[in-house]
Amino acid sequence: MKALILVDHGSTVEEANALLEDVAEKARTYQDSPFDMVEHCHMELCEPSIKDAFRKCVAAGANDITVHPYFLVPGRHSKSDIPKMVAEAARDFPQVIYRVTEPLGLHEKIIEVIFERSLG
Repeated sequence: MKALILVDHGSTVEEANALLEDVAEKARTYQDSPFDMVEHCHMELCEPSIKDAFRKCVAAGANDITVHPYFLVPGRHSKSDIPKMVAEAARDFPQVIYRVTEPLGLHEKIIEVIFERSLG
């Protein structure tokens, strides 16, 4: 069973945290999703944590987990902090394959979104 975990920084602003929940819901209902389940979590400042989301996926039967840092550019959090936190969460589940992807970064679709937002 394949799971996707979306992780952002986390915020003291509830509206910011709710946005990631909305993104996860859109991913869950995406018609051609390659994932059996999608969860969201926050690196810090609020719940659920990376460890919480990882455990939830394993409890539901996931044995292959992809963690995607929902960040625009690579930086310390996406390159170092999140991979360390995911490795720690995975330590109790040696049977689970996991990976941490690159953040959103530069992609043709990002440019399309910038143009769409810029024009109205």
